[in-house]
Amino acid sequence: MVKLSAELIEQAAQYTNPVRDRELDLRGYKIPVLENLGATLDQFDTIDFSDNEVRKLDGFPLLKRLKTLLMNNNRICRMGENLERSLPSLSELVLTNNNIQELGDLDPLASVKTLTLLSLLRNPVTNKKHYRLYVINKIPQIRVLDFQKVKLKERQEAEKMFKGKRGAQLAKDIAKRTKTFTPGAAPQIEKMRTGPSQAEVEAIKNAIANASSLAEVERLKGMLQAGQIPGRDLRQGTPAMVEDEEEDEGETAHMDADTCGVAGEEMDEREEEDDEDMEKESQVNGS
Repeated sequence: MVKLSAELIEQAAQYTNPVRDRELDLRGYKIPVLENLGATLDQFDTIDFSDNEVRKLDGFPLLKRLKTLLMNNNRICRMGENLERSLPSLSELVLTNNNIQELGDLDPLASVKTLTLLSLLRNPVTNKKHYRLYVINKIPQIRVLDFQKVKLKERQEAEKMFKGKRGAQLAKDIAKRTKTFTPGAAPQIEKMRTGPSQAEVEAIKNAIANASSLAEVERLKGMLQAGQIPGRDLRQGTPAMVEDEEEDEGETAHMDADTCGVAGEEMDEREEEDDEDMEKESQVNGS
């Protein structure tokens, strides 16, 4: 990764693009953070940050001239607050192929009253229910969304859907689905317990101990490799989602190593016993 320094900005390509805007080309440097943009001296209409590693859209000084930001192919998942103060002329924002997850993550763009073109193609947020109408409602002056012109019918549908107290509550409920993190607060992490419980470990041991043949041992081994616990009541369904702040972050979705070791040792011992029995039987038959 490369730090976005004043030296890099000064050395980057600068040219007049096909729409006769002055453009600064900063694409493909693997830049992780937007910073030091005061070094541009507010001399550009367009800045191209495509193909970098930016995670948050913020860090802008006051750039009165800047109209177009090309941020496609980054890792953006959050928007900075008060973008309209730093970018008072921003009219086109291309965020194609980033990592914006929730509709509520787009709310900071509502204050950018100059924004008329927005692309969120290939972001997870575009798969959300009411995505397009939500954006049109939040940014009513938008003319082109995902390179498709916003139609009058869509504006009317958005206005109808989010009109009045019920509509305001709907918009609020949609925005609440955004995952947030408060500095200093312990996040509530939901995990699925997929490792076997103590009772299941005992069930594994008992099933192996009670196996009547080598074929039965092999069958049990196949079940364990497939993630099935001998003796578990399948009618119970999949394990429930539970919260466990003290649970080790390194817990995997498979059976833990200790349990696998116990099961493996039990099976190896049982296989050795069966092999000895078969050998004795063959000696008796041979005699």
